[in-house]
Amino acid sequence: MFPDAHCELNYTNVFELTIATVLSAQTTDDAVNKITPKLFEKYPNAFELSKADINDVKDIIKRIGLYHNKATNIIKLSKELVEKYDGNIPNDFNSLVNLPGIGRKTANVVLSEGFKVPRIAVDTHVLRVSNRLGLSDSDNPNIVEADLMNIFEQSTWSDVHLKLLFFGRYHCKAKNPNCFSCFYNKTCKYDKKYTS
Repeated sequence: MFPDAHCELNYTNVFELTIATVLSAQTTDDAVNKITPKLFEKYPNAFELSKADINDVKDIIKRIGLYHNKATNIIKLSKELVEKYDGNIPNDFNSLVNLPGIGRKTANVVLSEGFKVPRIAVDTHVLRVSNRLGLSDSDNPNIVEADLMNIFEQSTWSDVHLKLLFFGRYHCKAKNPNCFSCFYNKTCKYDKKYTS
């Protein structure tokens, strides 16, 4: 269904990808893409963002949810990148999740998209679709991630993540899923699906 599934955040380097992914929590990629051009023009790297005035950053990103916390996190994140990694994004999971504002999902996105390391990032779309398709019966993203990693070959993880994400975002939506035109209709575990 989605042969061209891809990351929909706009970025030109791993630093921009990381900041955009942090900003995308509980916010649409489209909303993030509207604010990042100005943010990255003014603060193109960790060195510049680490010295940013928090009120200026808040003003730039105020159109997205949780912008107070996100502004604080991306400045703290940039400071740690400068202090510990010479301004670069580390390419290992444990280092990433220990940075401000970066959780498991964000670390997996950065590794998969930015460093081409096979990972599965479980957001609300991937979790919902995994449950509906019977790939996992947990509502815990960490367990869903482990279940998916056990089902699919490691070499396909990044692609699986993107295809499940697109399937959940554009077809098997939280409200009004397209059950009638879905080839998983007969096997889907969703208890409110449309079957006729």
